[in-house]
This record gives sequence, structure tokens and C-alpha cells, in this order.
Amino acid sequence: MSNQDDNNEDEEFAIRHAYEKYGVNGYYSQYGSDYRNPHESRLIEIVCQLVEKWNLKPTERVLDLACGSGEITLILRQLDFQYINGIDPYTSEAYEKRTGNPIHGRWTFEQIADGCLESEGEIYDVIICSFAAHLISPSYLPLVMIQLRFVAKKLIILTPHKRPQLSPEWGWTLTDEFVHERIRARLYTCDE
Repeated sequence: MSNQDDNNEDEEFAIRHAYEKYGVNGYYSQYGSDYRNPHESRLIEIVCQLVEKWNLKPTERVLDLACGSGEITLILRQLDFQYINGIDPYTSEAYEKRTGNPIHGRWTFEQIADGCLESEGEIYDVIICSFAAHLISPSYLPLVMIQLRFVAKKLIILTPHKRPQLSPEWGWTLTDEFVHERIRARLYTCDE
């Protein structure tokens, strides 16, 4: 294992420990402006793979859901994607500083469950949620997923876990999945 892998595991452990100490919302409220995903180098590889494997086009409109410090936005930008909106309630400062883009919205998963995305009127070709969907409270997960299907027909979840497991009753069908260096990429589609 390389020193980079050791550092990533140390950072991942530190973040998990901070989640336990402060709770997820508390951690991001305190440290969101300086957040960096410790798995970013692996995300570059997996995003390049999924863009090719799932035939995503640079002309597609992308919602970078729970965008963190903009790692997905920056990767897609390198792949010539032109229209990317980032939303995150806690890391907007880190996102704007790093990407040079204004944050599109500061909505929480609870606000998304209440319909804020649909009422905004934006429609996307694909939503990418990286390292965040497994953090959605189980009580809100069905409502968040139901609301997301009103604004996009494709949803990609990148997760270091098997969670979350989406139910077809929420409007999403698992179309494909692969794992790269312990990161799971799932493509869901919506027929509506």
C-alpha cells in the first residue's frame, strides 16, 4: 500500500470518528468550508470509467448533489462537461473557492425531501451523488429519492458502502453497477 493510500485511510478514519463525535450535520457545519474528499484520486478514475461505460455526454446537464469541495464538478469539467450545478448545504465555501463556480443551492436532504428541487424548475440529464447518499437519514431516504426523479431520469451514486439500497417503489431502477478500488458506482434510471 502506498503512502497516499495510508493518508487516505487515516483521513477516512478521522472523518468517520468526527461523524461519531459531532454527527454528520455537526461535522459539516463546523468543517465544511475546508472539506476535501480523501478518495479524490480514486474518484477521478471511477468517474472517467462511468462516463465512458454509461455513455454520458459533455452536453448533458449534471447536478452534483452534495458536491463537497467540487471534486466531481472538477473531474467532469476536465472531461469537457459544460453544464454542472453543485448543491450542498455545508461545503459551499469550499466548492466556490475550489471550482470558481457559485454554489447553485444550499439545500439539505430534508429540504430536497420537501420538494425544493422540483419547485426550482431545473431539469437535469443526470444527478451524481458522490460519497453522500449513504449519509441520508433512513427516514428521509425514500422521500429524497422520490423527489430526485422529478428533476432527472438518471441517478449515479458513488459510495464506499453497499448503502444506500434504493427500492424500486421510489421510482429508480438499478441499471448497472461496478466497483473500482472499493468505490461502488451505481446507475439508476427512472422511466417517468
